[in-house]
This record gives sequence, structure tokens and C-alpha cells, in this order.
Amino acid sequence: MRTELTFANLSGIETELLAVLAADTQSAKGPDAKPEPVLLTTDPAVKAAVAAVLASGEYKAGANETLLLHAPAGLAAKRLLIVGLGKLGKATVHGVRSGAGTAVRFTKPRGIRELVFALPDAELLAPGPCVRAAVEGALVGDFDPDTYRSERKDLSVQSFTLAAAASFDRGALEAAFAEGVIVGESQNFTRVLVNEPGNKLTPTILGQRAAEMASEVGLGWDVYSTETLHELKMGAFWSVSQGSEEPPALIVLRYEPEGVTTGPVLGLVGKGITFDSGGISLKPGDNMEKMKYDMAGGAAMIGAMRAIALLKPRVRVIGIVCAAENMPDGKAQKPGDVQTAMSGKTIEIINTDAEGRLVLADGLAYARQLGATHLIDAATLTGACVVALGMVNAGAFSNDDATYAKFDAALGVSGEKFWRLPLGDEYAELIKSDIGDIKNTGGRWGGACTAAEFLKVFVEDTPWIHLDIAGLAWVENSLPYIAKGPSGVAVRTILEWVRNF
Repeated sequence: MRTELTFANLSGIETELLAVLAADTQSAKGPDAKPEPVLLTTDPAVKAAVAAVLASGEYKAGANETLLLHAPAGLAAKRLLIVGLGKLGKATVHGVRSGAGTAVRFTKPRGIRELVFALPDAELLAPGPCVRAAVEGALVGDFDPDTYRSERKDLSVQSFTLAAAASFDRGALEAAFAEGVIVGESQNFTRVLVNEPGNKLTPTILGQRAAEMASEVGLGWDVYSTETLHELKMGAFWSVSQGSEEPPALIVLRYEPEGVTTGPVLGLVGKGITFDSGGISLKPGDNMEKMKYDMAGGAAMIGAMRAIALLKPRVRVIGIVCAAENMPDGKAQKPGDVQTAMSGKTIEIINTDAEGRLVLADGLAYARQLGATHLIDAATLTGACVVALGMVNAGAFSNDDATYAKFDAALGVSGEKFWRLPLGDEYAELIKSDIGDIKNTGGRWGGACTAAEFLKVFVEDTPWIHLDIAGLAWVENSLPYIAKGPSGVAVRTILEWVRNF
């Protein structure tokens, strides 16, 4: 998709489709309160073109509600699309992101290949953040998962132009626009990886794709495999890998800004299980095909590292992805086995399907060995987190309030939804092992919390955040602003967390 920022008057823009945001100004409540939609633009010709339809009550400006007008009077555009934000008093930058995505997804199946999206003119919506959010939303909205369809039709929007009022600060908006392009493309880079089937994206190939990206954007990188895992004594990571014919990949990405030799070193660690059968503790067959996305946490770290390399924050960052297949071969680990992690801790294997925490255990320990002073990990770790939070929020855990405060602030920029869940000695007690130090599951209850406590053992006293993204890594049903399939969740928030340092 070609992206462009323009400061031309909306009514004079010649385009196949002009999209303008609207909001409901009705603040009263009750059965007699009727919506009072208004366009979020000062262009008098655009307002005149939609005055009649807004007055009719046919359109209510609900969130992502659309209305298309052909040959709008007084405008050079062939079509005018109105996209709702919902109540004006509750309108946010994140609604603008969704609105732009909605406009793109509305456009795609109609054979329209160019779109001009009007930056909203409203006091509640700061223009800079709205510019970034709009282009992010447009890029995310343009992605579709039908990569391997033999007769795939290219329905992509070829040109997206964001139109801003001439009164806005041109330099500030151009910078925000460029930033939004980087973030949106990085999120889509993650989604492309997550969408790949297990036979097309083995751990080795994931390592190759990460290395290619790193070379393109100027990151340092190394990709190791079996021999290095043994040298580093990564017994937990290797135990997951040993049942597969595909060798594991330990992916290391390094961002070292010029002149920065002191201060924090941030460690980004991702679970990269490119296919998860459950191992000997085999998963049910229903929906097992989705287990190709069990590397979504690792892919999020790779996408975040891409954005970090291009946006150049003044802080050192190490990205680590532990990639493997979890398969039920005759060589696979068994329930009851005891594994020794890189840290020296011994782990009793209760369930081989609790494998993500095993690879992360060694990844977190390795990040600390490489000098990370602060850690964040992301993983599609537990179904228990989905049970607790549904597919609305992802789970977040932390052992350090100051570190989590930076993450909480990042959510205000990213618009992603995470909910902090508890840690505590009571949960830690549930993973104590009779034969070793800890066991890899703590039973049925509080599974997301006991999994986080397991990881906490390996970060020790290092400030750390754990993201359980199992419920949000895959969009189960298409939404107005995003296609069914991989979401790329956590890329934006991880990036902002890093920038907050």
C-alpha cells in the first residue's frame, strides 16, 4: 500500500473514495434520546453533502458504522464514506485507528483501490496521535490471511492518503505519519509470520526470516541451533525440541544505538513454538491446525525489534526468540521426566503441553546472561488466561511496579488491552515439585498465575513483565477494522514500553 499525507482541501480532492469520521453528540440518556451525528470536519462542502442524510436519523454514527454516498454533491470525490466513532465525548485516538481500518476494509471488496481518509477535526482528538493511529489502522486493515489461495485476488488498497487541515503543524504531522507507517508495517510483518503454516515456517525458517529482516533494518543478529543449546545447557528449551525432526532455533537480535553504552538493557523474550501438537500430552484434534500461531509471542518480539531499529530509541535492546516444534515422537520428553534448565533449576514435567514456559525459562535466563537489566516476555501461554479474560484483554504480570508503570503508560499510546493479574507465594506453592525444584504445571486452578510464577523463578530479582496473549493473538471472527486471523497483538505496546525507557 502506498501511503501519503496531504494538506489539500477535502472538497477538491479527486479520488475514488473519500472517508470522513462522524460522531454522536447526543449526551442525554433514555428511550427518547435520539442520536445527533455530526461530521468531524470543518469543510463546509463535505458537511453540506451529508446534511440531509444525517438529519434523517438513518445514520447514528455508532462505532465503525458506515454509510456510503455516491456522487456526493459539491465534492470532487466519486464516493463519500462516513465512518462512525460512537459518542463524541468518549471518542479516542484508538477509535480513529479502528475507523481508518474500517474504511480500508469497507473499500477492499468493492474493487476500490484508492482511498483518502480525512483527519478528524475535534478538540478531543490531538492531530499528531490521530495521524499515527490512522495510518496504523489503515495498514492493519489492508492485511488478509489468504496467502496460499491458488486463485487469490489482490483486493489490497493500492493508495491510502491521509488528508489534514492546512492549519495543522505540517512538520509534526509528517513525523507522526512516518512513525505510523513503521509501526503498522511492523505489526503486519508479525502477522505475516504468525499466519504461516507449520510446514512453511519451521524454527529454522523463522530464524532465516528474522535474520533477513535484521539485516535490512540494521540490527545485529545470530541464529543458533542444537549444538549451542547443549553448550549453554538449555535443558528446558531442548526438552521441547527433542521430539521433532525439525531442529530448534535460538534467535538473537541486537539493537545498539550509537553512543549509548550505559543505562538499562531491555530483554525482549518470545515463545516461538512454530507448531504445538502438545507432545506426548497430545492436544485434542479439534482446532489443532491453529497451533501454528503458538509462535505469536516470538513473532511479536521480532516485529517490535523491526520497529525499534527504524524508530531508533536511545536504549539498548536484546530480542530473543526460542523457536521449536512440540511433537510426540519416540524421542519426545514424557510426563514425569525431570529436566535441568540453563539456570540449574530442575523441572518435573507434569504435562508436555505446558511447553511454552520451558522454552521461555531458558530464554529469560539467557537474556539475563547477555546483560538484560529489564525483561519482558510474550507468549500464547495458557488457555486459563483466555478463560479468565476472554478475548477482550490479554494478561499481564509483573514483579516490579515501576517497570509495569512504563508498560501501563505504553497502553495509552498503543490502544491494546492488557489486564494485570496477580502473582504471589500462594501460586508459587502450587508449582513446587516433590522430586525436583518446580513442576511445569500447578493444576487446574489459576493456571495463568501459576505459569507466570514458573517464569518468575527464572528472572529472579530482574524487573520483569510477562504477557499472556493467548486470547488475542488470533482474531476468531472478522471485525470491521481487522481481518480474521493473526492480530499482531503486543507489537505496539512492547515498542512503546521500550521507548518509555
